[in-house]
Amino acid sequence: MLYQLTKIVTGPFLHLLWRPRIEGAEHVPASGPAILASNHLSIADSTFLPLMLPRKVSFVAKAEYFTGNPLTAMYMRATGQIAVDRDSASAARSVLEAAAELLRRGELFGIYPEGTRSPDGRLYKGKIGVAWLALTTGAPVLPVAMIGTDRVLPPGRAIPRLGRIGVRIGEPMYFTGDPNDARTRRDVTDQVMRAIQKLSGQEYVPMYASSVKARMKE
Repeated sequence: MLYQLTKIVTGPFLHLLWRPRIEGAEHVPASGPAILASNHLSIADSTFLPLMLPRKVSFVAKAEYFTGNPLTAMYMRATGQIAVDRDSASAARSVLEAAAELLRRGELFGIYPEGTRSPDGRLYKGKIGVAWLALTTGAPVLPVAMIGTDRVLPPGRAIPRLGRIGVRIGEPMYFTGDPNDARTRRDVTDQVMRAIQKLSGQEYVPMYASSVKARMKE
């Protein structure tokens, strides 16, 4: 209920200022599980994708968001975020298991296969968590492209600019195979990333975004 209330309160404001538009909303099932696998350009991605869909979408968010500012913590819980401790060695597995449980309950789960925001607007190599989820639960993967969020709220900027936001959702992708087989997970992930790239039009880089960010800090 709090999730819907949050959308009702903030939705008109967000629509008025950023005029978001969506393509492919018909691919999102009216009920049942689905994995929304999106590119990741801005922290605003997790605001505008759920805004454009009638169903609740759960994402992963840093644990710090749940323990810092009380208003931020309340918003994260209200919008269905899953807390993850990035310093924990078992964090990735715990998040995937929590996401799998959501999918088994017939819910929507949003994931950024790149694992972090793009440092330069290009699309980077996907991590295999999305494949593990799809193969373990049987839920379809819907490739998603966020458009313009990096211009509205680029990394490092606190106050958003005005601009037009776009959301493109592709046709559902179904996968079968052994979720414990590394080659299968890699192949499924690469297929998902190609579908995202086709929707977004981004230049693809066959490297992990986290590795590129680490080099930029050196």
